Amino acid sequence: MKKTEAGGVRKWLSWLPPTQWLPDYRASYLPCDIVAGITLAAYAIPVSLAYATLAGLQPQVGIYGYLLGGLGYALFGSSRQLAVGPTSAISLMIASSVGLMSEGDVERFAQIASLAAFAVAALAMISWALRLSVLVKLISDSILVGFKAGAGLTIAMSQLPSLFGVQGGGQNFFERLLLLLGQIGGTDPIVLAVGLTALLALVAGDRLLPGRPVALAVVCLSILAATLLGLPAMGVPITGAIPSGLPTFQASSLRLHDVEGIMPLAGGVLLLAYIEGISAARGFAAEHGYALNPRQEFLGIGAANLAAAMGQGFPVAGGLSQSAVNDKAGARSPLALVFASITLALCLLYLTGLLENLPKAVLAAVVLTAVVGLIDFPELLRMWRVSQLDFYAAAIAFVAVLLLGILQGILLAALASVVLLLIEASRPHVAFLGRIPGTSIYSDIGRHPDNEELANAIAFRPESNLIYVNADTVLETVLDRIGVAKAADLRLVVCDLSASPLLDLAGSAMLHKLHAELAARKIPLRIVGAHGRARELLRGDKLDEKVGGIERGLSLDDLLKRLSG
Repeated sequence: MKKTEAGGVRKWLSWLPPTQWLPDYRASYLPCDIVAGITLAAYAIPVSLAYATLAGLQPQVGIYGYLLGGLGYALFGSSRQLAVGPTSAISLMIASSVGLMSEGDVERFAQIASLAAFAVAALAMISWALRLSVLVKLISDSILVGFKAGAGLTIAMSQLPSLFGVQGGGQNFFERLLLLLGQIGGTDPIVLAVGLTALLALVAGDRLLPGRPVALAVVCLSILAATLLGLPAMGVPITGAIPSGLPTFQASSLRLHDVEGIMPLAGGVLLLAYIEGISAARGFAAEHGYALNPRQEFLGIGAANLAAAMGQGFPVAGGLSQSAVNDKAGARSPLALVFASITLALCLLYLTGLLENLPKAVLAAVVLTAVVGLIDFPELLRMWRVSQLDFYAAAIAFVAVLLLGILQGILLAALASVVLLLIEASRPHVAFLGRIPGTSIYSDIGRHPDNEELANAIAFRPESNLIYVNADTVLETVLDRIGVAKAADLRLVVCDLSASPLLDLAGSAMLHKLHAELAARKIPLRIVGAHGRARELLRGDKLDEKVGGIERGLSLDDLLKRLSG
C-alpha cells in the first residue's frame, strides 16, 4: 500500500518540473540566473511595450504578460531556458481578431484580450489531458517557414504607418500596403527621422554589441531626446502616461459564451504558441543536455496564460528571440524567469513615469527589427531547389497569412499540412523488384535498370504504409504492370511488405482484391516481409488462408527458388 501511495506522489510531483531540477541546483547557478533575469527584463521592457501597442492594448499590459507569464511557466514548463511573454505574431492576431469582436469599445477590447488568454489556458489543459502534442507534429517545418515569412511581412506592414507618421489601416497585407502608398504623401518628416534613427541604432547595436540590451538603450535615449527636444509638442506621437503599480488579480467579467469566435481565436493562438515554444525549447534542451517533455509544455503554456489572464494580460508564448537573450545571458534554470519578473515588478512600481515620452515610432522600430528574423527567403529558395512539395507547402502558408491574416493563416497552414500529408501518402512509390546480379538481394528495377528481370514472376514492394488513402492506387499500379506482362509466362506474384510497417483494413481489402484478380487468371499471390502488426491484421482478415500462409521467415528468394525448382 505504501509503495502504491509513494508511486502516486511521484507521479503528481512529475507534473511539477521544479521537483526535477531543484535537487540538482547548485549555488554557483544562482548568480547566472540573477544576471540572466535582469538582462531578460531589460530586453522585455521595450519589446513588451511595443507588442502591447501592436495588440491594441495599453503599453503596461505587455509588461504584465512577461511578469506573470514567466512565473506561470517557471512553475510548470519543462524548458530551463525558454522565456515566455507577448510575441509579435500573437499580438497582431489579437489586434485583428479582437478588434472585430469588441466593436470599437476599448474596455471590452481589453476584457476580450484577457478572456482569450484564459481560453488559451483552458485549451492547453485539455490538450495536455488528451495528449495532443502528437497532433502538432503534423505541421511541418516547411509550413512554419512560410507562415513565419508571411507573419513577418504582415507585422512589418502594420508598423510602417507609425514609422512614417500616417494613419494606416486595412485588414490584410495588401490592403495595408495600398493604404500606406496612398498616404505616403502625408509623411511627417520629424516622426520618420525619429523612427529611422531608432531603426539604424537598433540594427547597428545588434551587430556591434550582440547579446546586449540594445533596445533598452535606444528606448532610454529616445525618451531623453524627446524630452529635451520637445518632440511631443511638435506632434510626435508618444506612449503617454503609463499607470504605475502591479497588475490587479481578478477574473474577467466576460464568460466564454459571451464572445462569439473566442474559441477559434484561442485555438489558433495555442497552436502558434505551442509550435513556436516547442521549436525553441527543443534546441535549448539539446544544447544543454536535458530532456524536454513535449506534453508538459501544454501545462507550461496553460499556466503562463492563466496567470496572464488573471492579471488582465493577453495571450503569451515562448519565443525564440527572448529565449536566446535568456540563454546567452547565462540562464541555468527557470529561476531566471522569476528574477526577470521581480525586476519587471520593480520597474512597474517605480519607473513607469520615465516612459511617458517614448515616441511610438521608436516602438515601431523595435517591432520591425524583432520580426526580421521571421523572414527567411533563402530557405524558401532552397526548398524550391531541393523539394518543390515543401516549397508549395510553405507558399500556401505564406500567401494565406498575407491574404487572410495571422489567425486564419495559421489555421489554413495547419489544414494544408494535413492535406499535403494525405496527398503524399496517396501517391506511394511501388517498386517492382529485380535481382541484383550475382546476389540473392532484390531491389527496385526502375531505379536500377541493371537488375535482372524475374523469370515468370512479378514482385512488388509498396514503399509506404498500406492504408485507405493509397490502397487503390497501389492496386491499380500492380494490375497495370500485370496487364503488361505476358499472361502465359506469369506464374507468381509476390507482395513484399517490408517497407509497409502499417496496414489497415483497406490495405488488407486491396490484397484480397488482388488475390481475386490473380485467382481468376490462375496466378498465385504470396506475401513476404510483413511486420508483426501487419501479419496479425492479415491473419485476422483471413488473407493467410488464401495466400498459402504468411510466414515470418519466408523470403522472396525462397519463393523464386521454389518456382524455378
